[in-house]
Amino acid sequence: MRQFLLIMGILSLLMDWYVYQGIKKITANWKSERARRWVRQGYWAFFILLIISFAYTFYLRFSTDDTYPFMKWVISAFLTFFVTKLVFILVLFSEDIFRLIVAAFRLFSGTKQQDGTGNQFLPERRKFVSQLALLVAAIPFSAFIYGIFKGKYAYKVHRHTLYFEDLPAAFDGFTITQISDVHSGSFDNKEAVQRGIDLINAQKSDLFVFTGDLVNDVATEIEPYMPLFSQIKAPFGQYSILGNHDYGMYTDWKSVEERNQNLEKLKKHHSELGYRLLLDEHVEIEKNGEKITLLGVENWGTGFIELGDLDKALTGVATNAFKVLLSHDPSHWEERVKVHPTQVHLTLSGHTHGMQFGIETPLGKWSPVKYRYKNWAGLAEENGRRLYINRGFGFIGFSGRVGIWPEITVLELKRGKA
Repeated sequence: MRQFLLIMGILSLLMDWYVYQGIKKITANWKSERARRWVRQGYWAFFILLIISFAYTFYLRFSTDDTYPFMKWVISAFLTFFVTKLVFILVLFSEDIFRLIVAAFRLFSGTKQQDGTGNQFLPERRKFVSQLALLVAAIPFSAFIYGIFKGKYAYKVHRHTLYFEDLPAAFDGFTITQISDVHSGSFDNKEAVQRGIDLINAQKSDLFVFTGDLVNDVATEIEPYMPLFSQIKAPFGQYSILGNHDYGMYTDWKSVEERNQNLEKLKKHHSELGYRLLLDEHVEIEKNGEKITLLGVENWGTGFIELGDLDKALTGVATNAFKVLLSHDPSHWEERVKVHPTQVHLTLSGHTHGMQFGIETPLGKWSPVKYRYKNWAGLAEENGRRLYINRGFGFIGFSGRVGIWPEITVLELKRGKA
């Protein structure tokens, strides 16, 4: 922890110093000495305070107490300015590369110049470039501000039709609505969440599934929102699983017993919401005399909690049954499910959130989370086995979403070839 904070502190200060060179250039010719001093000194005062505040949040834990709003805004501000400064630096750095090339040419050719700085070879920074850097950096800054105040509740419905040759005929056209990663402890707007619930119900799907992380840490986080999420109904039922955050592993407990009691309370809340919580088990969904098997496992994720037991969930399931698996972490599919001797036709996951930051266009998608997870959003297929990763309904850490909007997934199962 200390090493991480030290690295982040040094990196942030170096970035601040580099950006400050542009700020100095922009303010250099201001007529008001007082205004110039206020901007320059205010710049350093603000960002040093932000670094200190950011470091302090890492000695606290996400919780529902009065420290959480402070932590939420500090982390959001730090990430907003981190990305903004990075873009500013990229523009400034491009000019500095050009300046160094010119300086090298002058040095080796013996050409000297006087630009008022006393430097015989290195050209002076141009005010225009620093102003351009500020203008370009305003784009990600504005995007983050939108993501914090609007984007985190900008629910999007993602619809996909999936074809399976061995899908029972009765389930041709069967629809599943999936949400994941509610993280109810982060919510701060009940009306906005209600709009998301209304959008879920508006899909009128046959089956509803929730793929884990109902809370950040503590079971009580969902309680103010239980009247909202209990509104979700589907003709063939509502089913759920646990995610890594649901086990309360990221907060301090007085004892293991207290942590276990929290987990049991959360399991009870699933039932009170009207969700059938699947813990390494399966149920059969029947329609017109035919069946599909819905499996749910406890969390299993590389680098996280590895509790899920797929073999146990498959106990008693016919080999040729059509199977849909709920498994929170997509690394479970990557490491175990897609290579399992028993075919699982479709796995539904979440967990990644798409890192709540990225770019999605008709031509493709990108997020920094791709460097951690091979599959991080949307559909994947291998060995005739499919995976769908929901981008998450809620948010955690960074109190916003930029480019990767909260998702409601609607999957239609069709019989036949794709």
